[in-house]
Amino acid sequence: MKKILLIEDEVSIAELEKDYLELSGFAVEMEHDGEAGLARALAGDYDLFVLDLMLPGMDGFEICRRIREVRNTPIIMVSAKKEDIDKIRGLGLGADDYITKPFSPSEMVARVKAHLARYERLVSSGMPVNDIIEIRGLKIDKTARRVWVNGEEKNFTTKEFDLLAFLAQNPNHVYTKEELFSKIWDMESIGDIATVTVHIKKIREKIEFNTAKPQYIETIWGVGYRFKV
Repeated sequence: MKKILLIEDEVSIAELEKDYLELSGFAVEMEHDGEAGLARALAGDYDLFVLDLMLPGMDGFEICRRIREVRNTPIIMVSAKKEDIDKIRGLGLGADDYITKPFSPSEMVARVKAHLARYERLVSSGMPVNDIIEIRGLKIDKTARRVWVNGEEKNFTTKEFDLLAFLAQNPNHVYTKEELFSKIWDMESIGDIATVTVHIKKIREKIEFNTAKPQYIETIWGVGYRFKV
């Protein structure tokens, strides 16, 4: 039996969703607080998450981001907010679907079944799930070599992508320009390592909201660069 976790602060809505899902043969657990919901999501073995956007303690965006850091489990985000920017942000953080309230419980059940079936096909067919890094709205698909920032895809050159992916998969580690030049350009650092600085600048222009105060790639003065998490 597939197990689903509902994280929804409106108890009446959560109970209704739970009833419909259980009638469809799913095992359902509920949490009504954001922090408690995240703790249960990370500790339990669930097949799908239904996640409300507006929650006490921690909002759905942050919960989605934290789940995606460690799991590829399907996530359906639910919200009364109809603005496209919220939908784009939720999907950009790794949600598989976004449903706007009010909706019919039968629609919820249909979407749950569809996402579970899709995920099961990917896993059981032996088709590899893409290797994806997701951190605070930045999504790096290493398999497809694509990058999104808050749901908007950005174009990267080969070396820009290689450099960004390398730093993101080795977070909080400080690398010198020489080390990055050697690892990404596959050369000993006898060439022009200024190319590292140029590439970092171009990457920041594409992923940072404010390049003067980068939230992803941090300069460690006198040493090199570090990807912050």
